Amino acid sequence: MSVIQKIRDKYAVVIVVVICLAIVSFLLQDAFFGKSSLARRNTTVGKVNGEELDLGEYQRRIQDAEAGARQQMPNGNIDEQTRQYIREQVWNQFLNEQIMQAQYAKLGIAVTEAEVVDQIKGKNPNPMVVQQFTNKDGQFDRVALQQTIAQAPQNPQIRAALSQMETYIAKSQEQLKYVTLIKQGVYYPKWLAAQQQEDNSKTATISYVSVPYASIADSTIKVTDAELNRFIQDHKQLFKVEESRKVEYVSFDAVPSAQDSSAAIQQILALKAELDTTHDIAGFINRNSEIKYYDGYVSKNAAQVPQKDSIVNLPVGAVYGPYYDNNLIVYAKMVDRKSMPDSVKVRHILIASGPQGGLPDSVAKKRADSIAVAVKGGADFKALVTQFSDDPGSKQNGGEYDITPSTQFVPEFKDFAFEGTKGQVKVVKTQFGYHVMEIMDQKNIGPAIKVAYLGKSVDASKETNNSAYGAASDFAGKSRSAATFEKNVQQGKLNKRIADNLRPMDFVIPGIGQSRELVRWAYEAKKGDVSTVFTFDDKYVVAVLTSIRQEGTAPLDDVRPQVEAEVKKHKKAEQIIAKLQTPASLDAAAKSTNQPVLKAEAVNFASPFIASLGFEPRVAGAAFNKSWGTAKVSTPIEGNAAVYVIKADSYEPVAQPAQDLATQQAAYEQGIKSLLDQQLFEILKKKSNIKDTRGKFF
Repeated sequence: MSVIQKIRDKYAVVIVVVICLAIVSFLLQDAFFGKSSLARRNTTVGKVNGEELDLGEYQRRIQDAEAGARQQMPNGNIDEQTRQYIREQVWNQFLNEQIMQAQYAKLGIAVTEAEVVDQIKGKNPNPMVVQQFTNKDGQFDRVALQQTIAQAPQNPQIRAALSQMETYIAKSQEQLKYVTLIKQGVYYPKWLAAQQQEDNSKTATISYVSVPYASIADSTIKVTDAELNRFIQDHKQLFKVEESRKVEYVSFDAVPSAQDSSAAIQQILALKAELDTTHDIAGFINRNSEIKYYDGYVSKNAAQVPQKDSIVNLPVGAVYGPYYDNNLIVYAKMVDRKSMPDSVKVRHILIASGPQGGLPDSVAKKRADSIAVAVKGGADFKALVTQFSDDPGSKQNGGEYDITPSTQFVPEFKDFAFEGTKGQVKVVKTQFGYHVMEIMDQKNIGPAIKVAYLGKSVDASKETNNSAYGAASDFAGKSRSAATFEKNVQQGKLNKRIADNLRPMDFVIPGIGQSRELVRWAYEAKKGDVSTVFTFDDKYVVAVLTSIRQEGTAPLDDVRPQVEAEVKKHKKAEQIIAKLQTPASLDAAAKSTNQPVLKAEAVNFASPFIASLGFEPRVAGAAFNKSWGTAKVSTPIEGNAAVYVIKADSYEPVAQPAQDLATQQAAYEQGIKSLLDQQLFEILKKKSNIKDTRGKFF
């Protein structure tokens, strides 16, 4: 016990300190690295007036929008360009939600459930409801609407469609109330209309002396950076810029060599014999050609191919080529030709079945057959579309499609459209289910062709690619600063290109194409940094970051030429005005500056453009200065192209009669209201605090 007591006495303080440190460490670890840690990664992709959009929510919205877009694509795939469009669309929807909902809340704007019901079932339905339930006679079909609503509880698709419609109506009513409220505030006072009429009621004939700024050499005018920066600060609105980057880059392209072209020619020549004799043309083309087989017809007049005249007149079974089509070497074989329309209007009702979802096959066929019988018996096709069709892409327009031979549709659907006859109704089975189809119209029946194209691209070989990549790597290795980058461009006589105003979410750079990696690098690099080699398809790119623009006022280096021009012009004006002083007459002004006295007619207060002078609003205004009238000459006027001294010689009334004030008021107010429809949301965006940080994640 004595030993234990000694340990207690000697190390008690140390043990307490160690325990305290352990507790503090544990708490700090949880604070900085735990689930709710202070140092956890920020996942906010943007913020509008303090409201954040989390990365997870943004991606969920994108996924929902992409799923909708895939349903509209023939193959269910979307490309990178479409994906980028969707990202922007989703972001703008978020902006609209946050900005407009804040406006609605501030003004107490709301749409009740009763209003939505009235917009659907009421005496004057919403235009969207009317559009959805308009019959073939162009009349609103209230019975079809009521039938659809009655079926909603048992039909999930109808229920979802009605829910979507209700949401759309609620949002549109909120917006309508807001815009109506804003427009009611537009007012053009009667006294202002009367004043404008008076200002426009006469024109002036003036005599003037102009001393052009060009009469003083630019080289004689010295400006300092302090003067230039002061001009920028005094005119900030003219130099307002968004965040952007500027890069200069060199592209080393893997251009196919003569050996690469020869190899491609040998490959396609080896396949030519089989092209001549094969009976499975579709399988052969799809296995061997980079132009996939299109098992459809194209109107002879609508064919868009190189060597068109030689190809469209080939006999069936004949082959033409080889010929070049951009980067491809191609043989064309005429598979078939027939007479068919160049466009068809059809309408259909899809009863979905099979692996794509929907009813069991036998049930779907039975329903489609029953609908076809009803259509042939005179039933309202549009009402049946609304009630039964599972095709969201055509439901809003009565199931109608306008198609041409080159339009992407499932073959069975298109075959009936072009091979059937006008007015024919038929049930057609496709991979999506059963279509009750009616051919409404067929236009311009004439020759059409089916052609198979055996194409091989002339690609850069591995050796050619390695050579281009090696050149780019060598250049990048020797160019580790902006100065050495420029030096090596000059020494190598390389073609340097400029990509300016790169925004944080840009995906494409002209001259390169899809180049998101380079844009992201530009926002992570420092000014003067040189990149490593970027690979974009057959291009190997090395870039230098030459400018970083922050949101706000443009720096002098970015706008120096235009600012220098304006400041020098102002200094020239000061010199000219000092020389003119206060001239007693136009002759005195002409004599002191060695410039002639000239005349200008039909000067109008409302128009800043003067026929003999150009855009000179100050001169136009001065011509009607009542304190000068026709008796006095003006003081020197600093204009856009020169300094002017003017004298009004006479005023003439405008020939046309004055407009009724009420009509003028109404026209002005209507013009402002039209501008509101176009610009109101953009104005609200500018007044909002928006932070777009998506570039950190994409």
